[in-house]
Amino acid sequence: MHIAVFGGSGRTGRELITQALAHGHHVKALVRSPEKLDLTHDRLTIVKGDAENRDDVFRTVEGTDAVLMALGHTKTSNKDVLEQATSHVVAAMHAYNATRVVNLTGATVKVPKDVKQKLISRFAETLMKTFAGDLLRDSYIQKGILEASGLEWTIVRGPYLLEGPMTGTYRTGYFAFDKPMIDRADVAHFMLRELEERQYVHEYPLIGN
Repeated sequence: MHIAVFGGSGRTGRELITQALAHGHHVKALVRSPEKLDLTHDRLTIVKGDAENRDDVFRTVEGTDAVLMALGHTKTSNKDVLEQATSHVVAAMHAYNATRVVNLTGATVKVPKDVKQKLISRFAETLMKTFAGDLLRDSYIQKGILEASGLEWTIVRGPYLLEGPMTGTYRTGYFAFDKPMIDRADVAHFMLRELEERQYVHEYPLIGN
């Protein structure tokens, strides 16, 4: 499969790229600073650019079958970076007849099928609303763009992300977290698995230990 990756220079994005290559996929990754990625492979194409730039996004999606997104806010990004980038990605996917997209967002983005979370998760949600309100608002807008896209989307919702190795042992679906945390490597593992297996098309699975 030929996969476009957005957010590839981030910690989760690097895992997505590394694991996708290990699975035998061809990867195109859009990054602002290629030197920060520090990955080389004969099936990896690095596109230097910005996810908020329409032309850069279109160059990245061209020739691919599917998209993996692990974008977030940084100190230098605009408050609507997810909205802008996702709008460009959706347009590019329609232009180049790519239909499958798996996006990573936060577990604090709620959906009707959710069950009641335990106190620690509800506390984390309160902190998110208080200290990262711009990110949360942008994440909900991104969610709406994907829902209306007409694509085969899956929105994976992750809690606090850790740096441990891939275990391949985790829960997905709609559940209450025992501990709201998960290793980035396992998140990447699930996103790639979902890209291929399509268990949660038009769904919002949580992932957790």
